[in-house]
Amino acid sequence: LTRTRATLRDIFRPGFLSNPRDRWQSSVASTVHRLNLLGANPLIGIASQTDRLASFDMGSLYPPLNVRVVTPRLELRGATDELLEQMAPLVHGGKATADPAPWDDPSSFYTEDPDSRVEQWMRGVWRGRGTVRPDAWRLYFAVLVDGEVIGSQDITGNDFDTFGTVESTSWVSTDVRRQGIGTEMRQAILHLAFEGLGAKEAHSEAGAENHGSNAISRKLGYEPNGTSWATHQGQPVLGHRWRLSREQWEANRRDDIALFGIGACRKTLGLDQTTSG
Repeated sequence: LTRTRATLRDIFRPGFLSNPRDRWQSSVASTVHRLNLLGANPLIGIASQTDRLASFDMGSLYPPLNVRVVTPRLELRGATDELLEQMAPLVHGGKATADPAPWDDPSSFYTEDPDSRVEQWMRGVWRGRGTVRPDAWRLYFAVLVDGEVIGSQDITGNDFDTFGTVESTSWVSTDVRRQGIGTEMRQAILHLAFEGLGAKEAHSEAGAENHGSNAISRKLGYEPNGTSWATHQGQPVLGHRWRLSREQWEANRRDDIALFGIGACRKTLGLDQTTSG
């Protein structure tokens, strides 16, 4: 039995025999798009294939880790410890940060020793995903392109049961920046927030010199929402705040993004008792 489990774990490891599953999931996004063009209900169209996914993938006992968001270009997968280990070399190599420094203090990404950097980062993820209440939760995702982990995307709901607001944070490896991946990641997490979790509003914030993040917010229809001050590696930095309402998202929503594992995740977060959508 132990040997069988090891074999199955290897089979479902992203980057090993992930192609059959990855190819199928990528095809789901294009199927949703085609069904919408035909006026069909995509949820009905993929219902049986969603059941197929559930039987094909062993999954996790913890529902938030089974959430997937699939676009034609990339996939967000709940950040299991196995996926964190695949992200770790990027964090260890300093590929999660940029110049000028984009992260508010304190941030594990600024830790000079690479081994300590990875350890602090992983502890931060474990702390974040260990807080699960209707008013406070955080979901972490690994970002995969062609089965390879290239970054991280997360979404936080603070006072979500009262205001229905979320905030997104992300990083992408320095190896694949300026290719439009950051925009696709943001669109994927917004689809999860509004369509999957019933959010009413999404927020984002970035330093004034973080032109990439601010450009994505502007491109996706966010409106300016004031400024704030923070420190980055001890230096004061002016930040731009952005706000995207559900109505603004609806006006530009995509029809080629598929969600998986949402119902069980909502139940774990306690959202069905506090929100609708």
